[in-house]
Amino acid sequence: PSWAPHSWTALAPPLSTRWPMKTPIQPHGNASSAPRSGQRHFRQAGLPKFLLKAGYPVTAMSGGKPPLRLLGLHGYRQNQRSFHERTGALRKALRGRAELVSVSAPHPVPGPEPAPPEHGGRAGPRSWWFSRPREEAFDALEEAASCRGLEESLDSLAGAFAELGPFDGLLGFSQGAALVAIVCALKQRGDPRFPFRFAVVIAGFKSRAAAHRSYYREPIAVPTLHVLGDTDRVIPPGLSRELASHFVDPAVLTHPGGHFVPASAPQKRAYLEFLAKFLK
Repeated sequence: PSWAPHSWTALAPPLSTRWPMKTPIQPHGNASSAPRSGQRHFRQAGLPKFLLKAGYPVTAMSGGKPPLRLLGLHGYRQNQRSFHERTGALRKALRGRAELVSVSAPHPVPGPEPAPPEHGGRAGPRSWWFSRPREEAFDALEEAASCRGLEESLDSLAGAFAELGPFDGLLGFSQGAALVAIVCALKQRGDPRFPFRFAVVIAGFKSRAAAHRSYYREPIAVPTLHVLGDTDRVIPPGLSRELASHFVDPAVLTHPGGHFVPASAPQKRAYLEFLAKFLK
């Protein structure tokens, strides 16, 4: 893998202003068990049902510094739960440095059998928007004359920031990574709904929808790490490089694998080196 570090102009706010205390809760598993020494468990009270949060422990870094908080956006036909399962190795690699909080997209993807409701009804395959609205389907390679669903997804993310935040950064995979890029463009325009400082874009691509072209007209100055697989046949690496070219001074990490979230030792080092810039 190749890792090209760069320098950014974004600076972290004081830690005391970045991490307001939350109400303590019990971890998953034994409901009567107390948090282990050196660990803290948090939640946001009064969450709307459509927002999902994984309830795993948050371990403070040495010296008492809290980890960064990342809002995770899954790929097409995934959901919060499946993304949580697929990012297990990544979450383990980032333990003590970053907490990944994932949410589900608002739009169900039609299938032969509807998924049973769970976690507020956002089970089953989901989508952030559709490139073929009539069929309620999505194709990353399709030049879509019309699309549907993006505005609802942006409203959903704004709700996640308000109810589950604060967040230091975004982490998106595949269609979720494409959405991360759009949110970065909105942040650069001054959209107050999305206060974050950096993004990790895994298997990302530029939306082909005609309605989304305006998001790429100006270089996006949000610090980003773009992760792409040399053998990815779902999102060819050329599409991920094309998206990275719309960012100012992007960092690019390549890995020899395909369409998944990599978290082996070389990628772990790259993630931690990138995140370290925002832990200072």
